[in-house]
Amino acid sequence: MRKLLIATGLAVIAAVAVPVIAQMPTSPPGSKDRSKVVAGTYTADPGHSLIAWEVNHFGFSPYHGLITGVSGTLSIDPANLAASAVDVTIPIKGTAPYSGVASGNAQLDAHLLKADFFDAEKFPTASFKSTRVILDDDGDEAKIEGNLTIRGVTRPVVLDAEFVGAGINPFVKKQTVGFKAETTIKRSDFGISYGIPLVTDAVKIDIAAAFEK
Repeated sequence: MRKLLIATGLAVIAAVAVPVIAQMPTSPPGSKDRSKVVAGTYTADPGHSLIAWEVNHFGFSPYHGLITGVSGTLSIDPANLAASAVDVTIPIKGTAPYSGVASGNAQLDAHLLKADFFDAEKFPTASFKSTRVILDDDGDEAKIEGNLTIRGVTRPVVLDAEFVGAGINPFVKKQTVGFKAETTIKRSDFGISYGIPLVTDAVKIDIAAAFEK
């Protein structure tokens, strides 16, 4: 009887799973083909966008963390990429299912939210708003100039950005574009000086961003 139940259960699982697997694309739906970019305003996909940060800790090791749950918009026209604009809000004090600032260490996460660092009770979000996009010759890479605001302090920042891909996401049935970018900032420029120079002032930032139309 037990074997019969197990066999029946496996058959049911297979019957349910096969149609799902059959619908899986056989190749990535997004590609680095600018002709697939559709003009319009896109919304950040918080589940597939994140900001990774890195500092040097005590001269011993690079220390990494993430910020998840980014929201905001991207306006883009493949016929005039230099006119693209991005305006995003970056959660510091996250809400489920996104954690905001996360280091993998609960004690440090709690400290990062305090006044020594982000002072998240007063400033629960940061933001970035572009002011100019400067394209390279082939249009796949760009310098995105803009204003970054952390703890209520706004400073100019330049992102070195690269187009990753575009296409229709078959699971959400939406036109999607993706980019990656990097920059380095000084946290002291935003009033975060705790631990300098034991923990570096310079913070390396790597961004992965997906936007859905």
